[in-house]
Amino acid sequence: MSADRMEAVCARLEAAVSRLEKCGGGGAAAAAEGPASASVEAYDEIINGPFAEFMSLSASIGGDVATQAAMVKCGFDACRAFLVTASQHKKPSQDTLKNLLKPISGAVQEVQSFREKNRPSKQFNHLSAVSEAIGAIGWVAVEPKPGPYCKECSDSGQFYSNRVLKEAKDKGEESHSKWARSFIAALKDLEAYIKKFHTTGVVWNAQGAPVPATAVSSSGPPPAKAAPASKPAGPALGGGAGGPPAGLFAALNKGGDVTTGLKKVSKDQMTHKNPDLRASSVVKASGASKSAAAAPKAAAVKKPPRFERKGNKWEVEWQDGNQEIMIDDTANKQIVYIYKCTNSVITVKGKVNNITLDSCKKCGVVFEDCIAGLDVINCQSVKAQVSGVTPIVNIDKTDGCQIFLSKDSTNADIITAKSSEINISVPKADGEYGEYALAEQFVNQWNGKGFTTRPAEIAA
Repeated sequence: MSADRMEAVCARLEAAVSRLEKCGGGGAAAAAEGPASASVEAYDEIINGPFAEFMSLSASIGGDVATQAAMVKCGFDACRAFLVTASQHKKPSQDTLKNLLKPISGAVQEVQSFREKNRPSKQFNHLSAVSEAIGAIGWVAVEPKPGPYCKECSDSGQFYSNRVLKEAKDKGEESHSKWARSFIAALKDLEAYIKKFHTTGVVWNAQGAPVPATAVSSSGPPPAKAAPASKPAGPALGGGAGGPPAGLFAALNKGGDVTTGLKKVSKDQMTHKNPDLRASSVVKASGASKSAAAAPKAAAVKKPPRFERKGNKWEVEWQDGNQEIMIDDTANKQIVYIYKCTNSVITVKGKVNNITLDSCKKCGVVFEDCIAGLDVINCQSVKAQVSGVTPIVNIDKTDGCQIFLSKDSTNADIITAKSSEINISVPKADGEYGEYALAEQFVNQWNGKGFTTRPAEIAA
């Protein structure tokens, strides 16, 4: 290993250790407030069990996985500190609660941002498996069903976890398989823990003292209060020395005079007498200031298009309206990653290992042979056509996808998750294609031993 490479690895490890020390300090301080409750002790069993194995394997794998794992550790430690506070104090106000949750939401954002900043990473599937599921630690802010919320977040990361397991099996990397299973096990244990101790939300100590200011000082100041809105003209229904109820009843006691403060509607403001207003469904207020108009949404950041090969990875990103993207210098070990493309068509010649469409819109990909399979993730209105062989097609979080299979690919496995409007075109004997829609709704029935699942008749 070169000296430069060694220095880079050391720098990563030092950063990870610093982050862990920072998180560990917070957890120790929280624990010092008093003895841990039964719920906190049960949470520690998760930390010291499958999650500890996840951290150990992350360190052994190293690289971006180790760096991200340190961020995940911060999030789990922040959850523990929150649970310690809940076990010792009564439920605080919403403003205080928001401040208590800031370290947790900050850790989630850090994990997800790290994944987005490291898309070219060779460990991208590992980063995505964690990033998609890390939202599970936000269960502490969910009521009344935090358990199902945790499971839903865990399921979101299952797609990438399966990819890690498949790659590990193909390459014989047992440590990566154990890494994926340990993280899944930690989330499953967390779900079981929530169902046992916090079924409808975090349980606070009703006999405890109020949350001290020092417990939230590290989370930053509370949000500034909005300036009071100017009072409208007319009777003050909620004012008066008697408070809002007294002011309301005083106004109602005026009888017919209660409407004296209302403005008269002129004929040009009456929709039933003005066809133009009926067409627009908007009545323009006289003298309305231009500043009252809603500010337009900021335009989405658009990066320059990229089309290049880095090692064994073809990267096609941010293409818009390019219908002639051709990849013909291919090899069995190469993968094709297509990201954030719009109204474009990509043609892949020869045989490649894997093709991924990620966050694309109104795009198409035409390819010959794909060894591992085609992945379609977070896309809208996309098409894919295989002229050779592909063993599997994964479609995840996609709305509108049409797949054209070849005769040699009719036995391919089509796996869908959280997707809609999926149509598969299969070649017939006469050379024409028959189009078949995949089910979106399912019926689950208990059979005495488990659940039997079948497509709903309306979706069949």
